[in-house]
Amino acid sequence: MLNPILFMTNTNSNITEMKPYSRFRAIAWLRRHEQRLWWLHSLYALLLGIGIMWLGHRNYTFLRVAVFHISFIWLSSLLLRSVIESPRLTPHWQGLLRAVINYFNKNFYQQVLFFILPIYYATATFPSRNFTFVVLIAVSAALSSLDVVYDQHLSVRHRSNALFFAFNVFVLINVMLPVLWSIGNVWAARIAALFAAVGFLTLYLPFSQLRAWKRMWMTAAALALLVVVELGRVYVPPAPLHLMWSEFGPDFDRSAMRVAKPIDQLEPADHARLFGLTAIRAPLGLKERVRHRWYLDGQLIFTSAAFEITGGREDGFRLWTICNLENVRPGSTLNIDAETESGQLIGRAWLKART
Repeated sequence: MLNPILFMTNTNSNITEMKPYSRFRAIAWLRRHEQRLWWLHSLYALLLGIGIMWLGHRNYTFLRVAVFHISFIWLSSLLLRSVIESPRLTPHWQGLLRAVINYFNKNFYQQVLFFILPIYYATATFPSRNFTFVVLIAVSAALSSLDVVYDQHLSVRHRSNALFFAFNVFVLINVMLPVLWSIGNVWAARIAALFAAVGFLTLYLPFSQLRAWKRMWMTAAALALLVVVELGRVYVPPAPLHLMWSEFGPDFDRSAMRVAKPIDQLEPADHARLFGLTAIRAPLGLKERVRHRWYLDGQLIFTSAAFEITGGREDGFRLWTICNLENVRPGSTLNIDAETESGQLIGRAWLKART
C-alpha cells in the first residue's frame, strides 16, 4: 500500500515541475510566432488609425495634445540613444528599453499622423503636385503602424530615425500653427522647417559629439532644409484652408455675393466675359492673402491681385474675380486656381466648353 504522505509529496512535486514547463512552452510559442503577432498588432493599429482619422476630420482639438506626443517622441529618442550607447546596461536591458520606448513612440506617431492626415487630404487638390505631400503623410502613418518595419529599420538607424522625426514634426507644426494661433501659412511653414531642422540635428548627431567643423556642416544642412521648404512650399497643401464650392456665370450679384445665373457649361465664343466665385474655408481667426489664377486649356490667361481673407465663416470666404476670355473653342477647359499669395494651391474650379 502506498504511503499517503509520500504520494502527496510526489504529486505536488510534479505540479511544481509542470508549471515552469508550461511557462517555458508559452514563451517558446510566443517567440516562434513573434513576427505574426506583431503583424496582427500592426493591423490593429491601422484599424485604430481609421477611427483617429474620423476624429481629425471633425475636431481640431487634439492638435493641442499632439504637441505633447511629439515632444515625448523627441525626448525619449534622445534618452534612448544616450542610454543604449552607455556601457552600464547589458544587451538584454538595452533591448528591453528600446522595445518599451519604441512601443510608446509608434503609438504616438500613429495618433498624430492619422489625426492630421484628413486635414491635409481636405486641403490638397487631386490631381495636383500638392497631393504628393498627402501621399507621403499616408506612407509615414503606415510605417509607424508596421511594428516590424519601425522596430528593425527606422528606430535603429540614426539617419532614418532623424529624417522620419523631422518630416513628421514639420507636418504637425505646419498645420498646428494656423489652427491654434492663426499664423499664416508662409510663416507656419518656415517655423515648422526650423523645428524640423532642430529635430533632425539633435537626433542624427548630438551636439555634444560634434567637432567645430561638423557643427558648421550640420548647420549648413539645416539652412539647406529651410531653403528646400521655401522653394518647395508649392508642394505643401495650405492646411487647413480648403475650397468649399465654386460658381461661374456671366454676371455677379454683389448684394448676395453670388454669381447671377450660374452656368455648368461654357459656350464656345471668340470673346466672352465670365465671373468666377470660390468659397474658401478657414479656421476661426486665420488671416491669409489669396488670389485667383485663370487658365484656359492649361495656359495662364489672368492672375488677380491677392486679397486678404478672414477665417471663421461657416459658408466660407467668397472670393470673386472677372476675366475676359478669347478664342474659347468647343471642348476647351477653363479652370480657376484659388491659391495663397505664396503659391500654395487651395483648390481648383473647373468648367468645360460645349462640344
